[in-house]
Amino acid sequence: MLSRFLPGVLLAPIIFTILVGNVVLWGGVIFVIGLLKIVLPLQIIRDILHIAYAAWCKGNYLGVWLACDNWQVDIEGELDEKAWYLLIANHQSWLDIMVLSGLGRLPAPKFFLKDELKWVPFVGAGAWAMDMPFMKRVSKAKVAKNPKLKGMDVERTKRACRHFRLNPTTIINFVEGSRYTEAKHQKQRSPFKYLLKPKAGGIAFALEVLGEKMDGLLNTSIVYHGTSETICKDMLFGKLTKIHVDIKVQPISAELIGNYQHDREFRVEFQQKLNVIWQDKDLQISLMQENEQLPTIKPAHSS
Repeated sequence: MLSRFLPGVLLAPIIFTILVGNVVLWGGVIFVIGLLKIVLPLQIIRDILHIAYAAWCKGNYLGVWLACDNWQVDIEGELDEKAWYLLIANHQSWLDIMVLSGLGRLPAPKFFLKDELKWVPFVGAGAWAMDMPFMKRVSKAKVAKNPKLKGMDVERTKRACRHFRLNPTTIINFVEGSRYTEAKHQKQRSPFKYLLKPKAGGIAFALEVLGEKMDGLLNTSIVYHGTSETICKDMLFGKLTKIHVDIKVQPISAELIGNYQHDREFRVEFQQKLNVIWQDKDLQISLMQENEQLPTIKPAHSS
């Protein structure tokens, strides 16, 4: 680990260069193969695309590992690299994406992304090539004026999920819809200590399309330990002392699969079940923090 030998002022540009270079290199390669996939929609092209994507994931791991080699990954249950999973996790920082993609144990981790990210160089192009859905938030006022706006995200999600049928995939959804901050927590009046309120739509649509093909739910919690209250700063300057990831492999109940958009009774029941999962996750994160002797970075001020 470089942080053992280099001061933070030298470590930060090295880690930053590795992570950005990894995105530029493999994002460009993936985009080019994605264009080729349009011309030649063959399975072998998709396989090559996933090989390049796996290389990007390994680059993410290398970049973060050089800053912090103390990773504790607890997995309850069995993972199969040839399976299809839905992973739900808490969201504290953009580093969450690097950590989950870099675990090396998940079949092709793919993310639900904010619509704004499609304009980020290499990131947006690479995500497009991998058929990841971009989620565009629309205010209730705009939806009231034009109900079709709400349906756009639904169709975009369903279309992306259909593509995921072709290769073993882990669909990753940060259910809170945004990174945790104290300001957001207070504005929502969230009933959870470490979490924002969960948003059910994305995972409900994914289950509606792929539910029968899904081999399990990966209920995942991430906690960072460091010397300050800023996750990314600690990572770049070698002050991140531990990354703790807890994954529980759980079956997907048939009760979680239904028409979320049009069946009001199912929608209410689904939201209630998700709230129970979120209550358990809040407790799990609390235990992960309180049982750790190292200083823990509070999500309330994370980047």
